[in-house]
Order: sequence, then C-alpha cells, then structure tokens
Amino acid sequence: MSCCDLAAAGQLGKAGIMASDCEPALNQAEGRNPTLERYLGALREAKNDSEQFAALLLVTKAVKAGDIDAKTRRRIFDAVGFTFPNRLLTTKEAPDGCPDHVLRALGVALLACFCSDPELAAHPQVLNKIPILTTFLTARGDPDDAARRSMVDDTYQCLTAVAGTPRGPRHLIAGGTVSALCQAYLGHGYGFDQALALLVGLLAAAETQCWKEAEPDLLAVLRGLSEDFQKAEDASKFELCQLLPIFLPPTTVPSECLRDLQAGLARILGSKLSSWQRNPALKLAARLAHACGSDWIPAGNSGSKFLALLVNLACVEVRLALEETGSEVKEDVVTACYALMELGIQECTRCEQSLLKEPQKVQLVSIMKEAIGAVIHYLLQVGPEKQKEPFVFASVRILGAWLAEETSSLRKEVCQLLPFLVRYAKSLYEEAEEANDISQQVATLAISPTTSGPTWPGDALRLLLPGWCHLTVEDGPREILIKEGAPSLLCKYFLQQWELTSPGHDTSVLPDSVEIGLQTCCHIFLNLVVTAPGLIKRDACFTSLMNTLMTSLPALVQQQGRLLLAANVATLGLLMARLLSTSPALQGTPASRGFFAAAILFLSQSHVARATPGSDQAVLALSPDYEGIWADLQELWFLGMQAFTGCVPLLPWLAPAALRSRWPQELLQLLGSVSPNSVKPEMVAAYQGVLVELARANRLCREAMRLQAGEETASHYRMAALEQCLSEP
Repeated sequence: MSCCDLAAAGQLGKAGIMASDCEPALNQAEGRNPTLERYLGALREAKNDSEQFAALLLVTKAVKAGDIDAKTRRRIFDAVGFTFPNRLLTTKEAPDGCPDHVLRALGVALLACFCSDPELAAHPQVLNKIPILTTFLTARGDPDDAARRSMVDDTYQCLTAVAGTPRGPRHLIAGGTVSALCQAYLGHGYGFDQALALLVGLLAAAETQCWKEAEPDLLAVLRGLSEDFQKAEDASKFELCQLLPIFLPPTTVPSECLRDLQAGLARILGSKLSSWQRNPALKLAARLAHACGSDWIPAGNSGSKFLALLVNLACVEVRLALEETGSEVKEDVVTACYALMELGIQECTRCEQSLLKEPQKVQLVSIMKEAIGAVIHYLLQVGPEKQKEPFVFASVRILGAWLAEETSSLRKEVCQLLPFLVRYAKSLYEEAEEANDISQQVATLAISPTTSGPTWPGDALRLLLPGWCHLTVEDGPREILIKEGAPSLLCKYFLQQWELTSPGHDTSVLPDSVEIGLQTCCHIFLNLVVTAPGLIKRDACFTSLMNTLMTSLPALVQQQGRLLLAANVATLGLLMARLLSTSPALQGTPASRGFFAAAILFLSQSHVARATPGSDQAVLALSPDYEGIWADLQELWFLGMQAFTGCVPLLPWLAPAALRSRWPQELLQLLGSVSPNSVKPEMVAAYQGVLVELARANRLCREAMRLQAGEETASHYRMAALEQCLSEP
C-alpha cells in the first residue's frame, strides 16, 4: 500500500470513526448492516498491515460519517484492538515518500475514536500512551500541515477523554501532561487554546498534584496570563478575570504577577462598568485577598486609593444585593465582596504599616457599617430551611469578622440578631460533619479552594467567639446570650476542641485557629466569672469545665510553645475555684492538688534575677519563655496572682501545699537577691498579696518565711501588711 493509500485510509478513517464523529445515530436500523458485518469480519481476519489498512478502508466506506453508535464503535475496536494503533504510534520507519507523522496520525485517530467510550478511555493500553501523546503537543512541524493539525486535535480528544474518567487526572499528571500542556500553551501553536482548557480541567480536578508536579511550568503560564491581563485593552481582560483565579498557586504568588494583576484590576475597576464586567474583577480581587492578604496592593497613595475603591465597591454590591427584598442574590459575587470587606476590616484596624490613612479608615468604617447592617437585615430573614446554605455561613463569617473589632455600633440590631446566631451556631455544632461540608462549599462560591493558607473555618462558633467575647462584657448582650444558652454551648464546644489537643492527638498538625479558639473561649468564661458569678455556681456545665481544667493544666504547663494557652487555663481555673470552693472536687483531691501545683509553676516561673554589667546587685527580669509574649500574658498573670490569693483562705489545704512546693521561700529568696528599685510597684503588690494570705492561713508558712528573712525583705520593699503579719506569733 502506497503512502497516498495510507493517507487516504487515515482521512477516510476520520470520516467514519474519528471521535468527533462518533455520535449515536438518530435513525439506527434495528438490524445490523450486513455489508459492515462482512467488512468487520475481514478486519478481524487481516493477517498483515496492508490487509488491515484495506479492511479499515472498507469499513469507513460502509459507515457514513455520523452514523456510528457506541455499540458499533465497540465492535470496530474489538476487530482492530490496541495492537495495531500501538504499532502505528511507535513506528520509527515510514514507507518511502511518506511523512513520518502520517502513521502516528492514523494511530492517534483510532485512539481518539476508542476514547469516546469511557471504559476504553480508562483502559491501561490508553493510559500507557499518555507520555507518547504528550510529545505530539509540542512537536515541531509545518503549522499549516492539515494532517499535523488533525493529529493535534485527536491528541487533545484522547487526553480530554482520559481526564473525564475517575482516575484519569491522576494518570495524566503522572504522565507529564501538565508540563506539556503548559509548554503547548506558552508556544501559542496550533491547539494552544485546547491546552489551556484542559489545564483548567486538571487544576479543578487535582490542584495540589498539578502544582506539585509542574510548578515552574504553571507559574510560567500564570506570568503569561498576568502580563496579557495587564496589557489587555479589549473584552479579553474580562475573560482573563475568570481564568486567572484558577492559576493562582497554593503557595506564594510571584511578585511580578501581583503587580500585573493589581494594575489590570485598577484599570478595570476604575472605569464605569456593567455588572457582568465588574463582577469577575471583584471575584479575582477577592481571590487575591484570600491568598495574599493586602500584600498584592502597593504602598503609597495609589495603593490606598485602590484598596478604598475595592472596599467601597464591595460594600455597595452587598447593600444592593441584600437590601432589596425579593431580589435574586448573586451569592458568588456577594461572597467575594465579603472577602474584600474582611480585608478592609483588617486594614482599618491595623495600627502599623496600614495601607490606609486615618480619614480613609473613618470613611470606610462608616461605609462598611452600612453594609454590615444589610447583612444583619438578611440574616434576620433566614428561616430554618435556609440555615444550612453556604451563603448563610459566609454571611455569618463576615459579621463575625466585624464583631471581632466593632460591637458599639449597630448594637440594637446585633442584640436583635443574637438569638439567631446562638441557634445557628448550635445547629452547626451539633451537626459538625455537615458544617464542614458547608465550609467547603462557601470556599468555592467565589474563592478557589487551596490546600494551604487560610481556609474558611468549619464551624460558626469559631467565627463568633471574638465578637461574643466583647459582648459578654456588656449587660444587655450578655443577658441575651445567657438566656439563649450560649454559655452551655461554649462549654461543650471548649471540651470538644480541647479533645483535639489531648494526648493521642498530633497537635503539630492542628491549625492555629484551634488554640486561638480555646484562648478566646477562656476569655469569654473569664468575663462570665467576673460579671455573672451566679451562673458559674449554678450551671453544671461549669463543673465539667472545671474538672477538665484541673486535669489538663499539669501536662499543659510542661509543653513548649503553649504558655499563653496555659496562662488562660490556669487563670480561668483559679478564678472559678474561688466560686466553686465548696465543690468536693476541690477538697484536696489529686486532681485539685495537681492543678494548683501547675498553677504555682506558671506563676512562679515568670521572673528571674538577672545580673547587670557594672553592678553588684541583680535586677528582676522576665524569664526567657515569658519575655516574648509578656504583652499578651501580663494581664492574665496579675489576674492569676490575685485569684490564687483569693483561693488560699477558702481551701485550707492550699497553704501547706504551697509551702511544700517551696514557692513562698523561693519568692522571698528572689526578692532578696535583686535590687528593690528593679521591682515595679504592681509586682510588689502582687507578691505581697500571695505571701500575706499564705502567712495568715498557716503557722508553718509564717515560720518558713521568717527563716527566709521575710521580715527584712518586707521592710526593704515596704510591704507593711506582710511585715506586720510576720511579726505576730
């Protein structure tokens, strides 16, 4: 058979069996075509390549283009099999006068036809051709050669069919397809648009694996798209707005890409646009805010104006969408606007290196207040049937971000919404599995999910904790929260989250938000201890909480890097112990003794004597573990000292236990070894409070303090109360 016959067979093969023409016939006869059956028999019985080509040519003549259904296509495959296409794809010698790609083109055409059957597209004989097929995407040749173009089309059909199978994306990625597609797109040769479409599909199906296997090539595509976006002056810039979020990496975005993206967005959003033009730009900006915070926005006047514009547009969009009763809400767009509002909240509350100037902050806070009012208005209308919708979760998230920073404005509206928020948080807490699913759906509304970096939290309580911490200080909101059962819910939530940090769990893989959530819960409980002590005494959930604090603190204070959480637990436990001092659990039980020993460890290790050059006397200084976080720790430490002091007269066994720990002796020794001028008045008061109560509570404590030069030390530090106590028998 001549080269011309081969080419003809290939072209006729396309006419009859090419994948693009393999559509079910509209008017298939009930019986089989006798002529086709005879030719298929000849194809099955062919003994060499020439006979196979001839039989294949006859089959294509018997089947008109478009008249082949899935069953017939499968029977053609049964007759041809994979051996023949395999030989065509791998042959290195073409007949004389025949271009070397013609045989491969026919092989790819056959594969493309077979891949129209999903079962065949997932066949190992197709999957192992992926490395060969990808070489055709970047092969050099005459760009006007029709046969080459047809082979490229068939190759994309094969790869696209494989991508549509359950395990196809994984095989494509492992076979180097992502890099080949990136190179094909960047080369802008024939079919580069198909390369981009297939890349989009693979990133949607297996983003992490794509970036792991081909990060340099994907970043090159991102650079190209970003540059095109920055330069675009026509409608293509709006199409790129929709495309670019898919190509943002899960790690750091190159700075040159950020510059181009910001410049392109500034030009788009600074113009008068229709909603279909503006919305994709807002969604791209939200995706950048989610991935990079405000790092992608330049400092200076242009950056501050751009950020103010972003937040302004987002707030307007939110108000338009949520204030109009009965209007259809474009949830993906509004969710993107929520992300931009959250960025605005962060920048307005940043004290140092904020992109915004003070007048801009004042203006934006006022604008965001109106948008948050619209969010509250929307949430007040949410019925039980809608509570599990992702958009409701996103709306609660932005409200939580606002309340974390601002609770004085919209107070009436917030109080009106509090019962709903408690019920909503409780329903998601009780159905944690569904809540996690909702969080993933929220992430896909406007922001492509990534495997690293910040993610949408999986429970509503974590979103609301900071705001509730502020609200429990105020009488009105606190009464509503208590009436709706929020304290009991918070206790259950704290105990559930605490389990994640208990022995047997790998705390190194826990997100920071878990520990931050535990600390914020402690702050809420501290507020309730101070403002609603009766609640602590009568609600059984706080007895369970106290038991957990007592059993957990001894191990917690020994763990590196968790001092701030230990401070919260110790201080909360000490304050609650004063209110629950009559509880059997606090009457010198092993758990209570262990807790107070750990609390003493936390309180006693905060300060050390430090030598100073050129001086004979040391000074009181923070110990290394406390020094870096003292700004966050000191209020808890002073409160803990005060609470411990209050526990001593209520628990008769505590003073002897403190004496056995040698804390009072070591404290006096520390004060005697440093210069009194280095000890601040508030420290002197805290130390004196503990020493006086221990001395009053126990004779052995007084004797031990006298032996440690307690009276002399008290005199040096002008601790009149301690000096008087130690002077008594």
